[in-house]
Amino acid sequence: MREIICRNSAKAIIVKDDKILVLQKQHAGNPVFTVFPGGGQEPGELLHDALIRECREEIGATVKVGELLFVREYRSWEHEFFNPNRPLHQVEFFFLCELTGDLDPTSVENPDPGQIRTLWLDVDELEQANLYPKVLLKHLAQRLKSKKKNEPPIYLGGVN
Repeated sequence: MREIICRNSAKAIIVKDDKILVLQKQHAGNPVFTVFPGGGQEPGELLHDALIRECREEIGATVKVGELLFVREYRSWEHEFFNPNRPLHQVEFFFLCELTGDLDPTSVENPDPGQIRTLWLDVDELEQANLYPKVLLKHLAQRLKSKKKNEPPIYLGGVN
């Protein structure tokens, strides 16, 4: 295995009118799946700034970054989409975010590889949409419905 790349990634959980915004993606030879918008933090970049930049690049919108909800570690060699040419250990931070304007698909600057489109889905539609990381399915609805403010983030561990 090649040298392992370590990096942080910030993800946006954007909720509007009881729907959650996700990116629909597909890589060659694999089924369609969905993920939350966001991506890798650049050296010297604050995590919130990385998330704002990534949302502008992927969904064509500016977001206001809110509460940290979940932290997950992703070690690519333990998952089904492993690329031995790019072993990755990524720590992902999932923030509750809100749009500060409308989505503008024409202003998407730098879509992810395999990115097809953005979708607004009900929480109960996420499983059928093949959401990754799958572990969020059992935590997301409960966390969004919670009336408690400033709950500590949930550390999900090295899971998918």
